[in-house]
Amino acid sequence: MAYFSETRHDLLDGVAREFLHLTPRGRRLVAIEGLDPVRAARFADDLAAALEVQGQTVARRSLGDVDEATLRAETVEPFRAGALEGADDPDTVLVVDGRRLLNEKVRGIWHFTVWVLAGEELPHAGVNVIVDATLESTPRRFFYDYCALPPSVGELR
Repeated sequence: MAYFSETRHDLLDGVAREFLHLTPRGRRLVAIEGLDPVRAARFADDLAAALEVQGQTVARRSLGDVDEATLRAETVEPFRAGALEGADDPDTVLVVDGRRLLNEKVRGIWHFTVWVLAGEELPHAGVNVIVDATLESTPRRFFYDYCALPPSVGELR
């Protein structure tokens, strides 16, 4: 695994452990998104590495801006069928980052979701974990009062 600050390492380890507690086996899908696609991709890379340290087989994809049909046809369906390159183990975790992965139409695809904040933006309202990565060397888990948000907050058009 690449070098992380102790704070970043602890956060990634905790998120990985939480995910594995909830979904310990099978073909599992993790989506990571944020308004800053570079930070989201970096966090996805680091989470994939943390999962590998914990003994998981991990496939990693950066999808960019995808629509539902493309996401399902080119990533999700091949992964579930065991036909996605690098994801033939039946206990593989697929970690993806991209835009519009957490929109309402596709939110149910994922076993686990992360929104990566940077700055003063509002978090996505329908994720498992919110990470404030404004300072990437010392990210922190962010807890938000979801009752204060309308359900569409975070939906990318």
